[in-house]
Amino acid sequence: MDFFSAVFLPAALLLFVALNLAAAQQWSNAHATFYGGSDASGTMGGACGYGNVLSAGYGVNTAALSTALFNGGATCGACFQMQCVNSRWCRPGKSVTVTATNFCPPNNALSSDNGGWCNTPREHFDLSQPVWEQMAIYQGGIVPVQYRRVKCYKQGGIIFTMNGNPNFNLVLIKNVAGWGDLRAVSIKGSNTGWLPMKRNWGSNWEYHGVLVGQSLSFLLTPSMGGSLISYDVFPRNWQFGQSYSGRQFS
Repeated sequence: MDFFSAVFLPAALLLFVALNLAAAQQWSNAHATFYGGSDASGTMGGACGYGNVLSAGYGVNTAALSTALFNGGATCGACFQMQCVNSRWCRPGKSVTVTATNFCPPNNALSSDNGGWCNTPREHFDLSQPVWEQMAIYQGGIVPVQYRRVKCYKQGGIIFTMNGNPNFNLVLIKNVAGWGDLRAVSIKGSNTGWLPMKRNWGSNWEYHGVLVGQSLSFLLTPSMGGSLISYDVFPRNWQFGQSYSGRQFS
């Protein structure tokens, strides 16, 4: 490695991370609505692939994001703090923290300011009804909000679930603390080097190749920088459909 790469590239990376962190901590403007019923039963499942968000550890403080925020699934698992502002429907002094677990699709048959709330390029959160009612009055329907990225706090380790077949490995990664989302994932078998995975959809990551019979490790990189290696998450005798717990972000 030359002198420039050894000295200036790490400094540039640190600056990039610092700028991202500063941007995440600033308040931005958006709007919010709600869906899923008073028990949040209609929010189970969703475009991030977590299934039952209650049993997956996300509770009812969840949100579906518009296209501008969902970012093709790259924002799945990210946590946002928000507060209702400038509306008679706000609960004064109340803020909530939600996890991105679903996608709010555009409805181009309706105007962006009259029903097409999740149309591009609007930044919009469709909250579960229980979390909405912590922040705003039910009858409000839609309110302006301010939001910012915050760290996620989870119980236990990161959960990895292996699906697919011997030639196609599809790993669902959930219960991620720290910044919650992942911009890159690599997998390593006990007989391989690190192999980059590709986002299949939401929080599902794929690798085409035979890994059966090997213990599996993971390298996770969130959007805000840093990384985490979780060695030997899957034992050699793992089976498709099984889940295992690995290291957690602090």
